[in-house]
Amino acid sequence: MAGVIRKFFIASMFMWVAPVAILYGFNHNLLPGSTQLSPHSLTLVSGFLAVISVNVVIALYVYMAMKEPSDKHEPDPAFLAEAKASVSQSTSQADNSSQPVKKQQ
Repeated sequence: MAGVIRKFFIASMFMWVAPVAILYGFNHNLLPGSTQLSPHSLTLVSGFLAVISVNVVIALYVYMAMKEPSDKHEPDPAFLAEAKASVSQSTSQADNSSQPVKKQQ
C-alpha cells in the first residue's frame, strides 16, 4: 500500500512541476529559440507543451498501474464473507417477494 501511495505522490508532483517548469522556461527565455517567438506564439507553444507534459505524466502513471502485479492484491476474508451473506440475503428476500400472495375471503 505504501508503494501505491508513493507512486501516486510522485506522479502528482510531476503533474505540478512539469507544466510550471515549462511555462517558466518559456516565459524567462531559458529554452533555446523561445526568444524568437512572438508573445502570442510563445503563449500558445508553452501552454500546449505544458498540457502535453501533464498527459505524458498521466499516461506513465497508468502504465505503471497496469504493470503492477494483480496477484498480490487479495480481498479481506471478513469483507468477502459479509458481502456473500448480504447477496444471499437479498436474493432470498427477492424470491419470497416474487411469489404470489393468496387473498383471504
